[in-house]
Amino acid sequence: MNNIIAEEHWVKKGDVDLFVYRKNIDTGEQRPVFFLVHGSSFCGKSGFDLTVSGKPNYSFMDKFVELGYDVWTMDFEGYGRSSRTNSNSNISMAIDDLDRAIELVENETGLASYYFYGQSSGAIRLALYAEKRPGRVKKAILDAFVWTGENAPTLIKRREKLDQWRSNNVRPVDREFYHSIFNRDEPGTSEEGVSDALADAELQYGDTVPTGTYLDMCANLPINDPKNIKCPVMIMRGEHDGIATEKDLLNYFEELEVSDKQFIMIPNMAHVAPLSKNRHLFWHACHAFISAPEAK
Repeated sequence: MNNIIAEEHWVKKGDVDLFVYRKNIDTGEQRPVFFLVHGSSFCGKSGFDLTVSGKPNYSFMDKFVELGYDVWTMDFEGYGRSSRTNSNSNISMAIDDLDRAIELVENETGLASYYFYGQSSGAIRLALYAEKRPGRVKKAILDAFVWTGENAPTLIKRREKLDQWRSNNVRPVDREFYHSIFNRDEPGTSEEGVSDALADAELQYGDTVPTGTYLDMCANLPINDPKNIKCPVMIMRGEHDGIATEKDLLNYFEELEVSDKQFIMIPNMAHVAPLSKNRHLFWHACHAFISAPEAK
């Protein structure tokens, strides 16, 4: 779709500048808003609007513009183009960041509630936001989510550096680190070149990211209370994702008191669904969930 329009916006959170990014087409008609929430290690534009040389269709945002949505994302404090501060940008801080961004979305669109997607710690952020701001979230997709973290292979390994996460508000990232995201669970679930494209996109902003979400996932889980979620929820899990066990996610799913809920397992997928070989299955599951008619 050649007439997709990209818009860059800025909002203030006190002295902090937050970058907000939108992709849409001008049809003269209002489109439903789909807001994407990034995780611990790369910002919104890098993860959700990535270009991979020689390979088509890696922009999650473009795909959902094509499907009929007005698509937004943002960079949390300390990430991407937003202000680099002394904060560790933990999960609870995301509520204020999202509040500022969502005020902008409402001013620009006239809509007050939206479809949301959160990836990894972005899913924890989103679930907490849905608990705190139920009127804003029409439906929530929690992808690569973790609830208690019990027996999760990735978190067991990550806890070996818990003292580092506690003592430093930022952690180093480099090209090797971005390669490791795609190789730690099941090598081969992403295409060659994707990790380098992500590293190129992300390292232009700096060689550190905040530690707050790592600390939260290693030491402070559970953060979310499924009984406080009032909107329809889809939990999405890649077959090989080590950030949580299937049992942990099913326990959360069982505790959800909303009747409109789904649990989706996608084969041959690891942690980063939007950048995987099977992203077409991921897109299909997301679109089917948020476009489904309301129950009567």
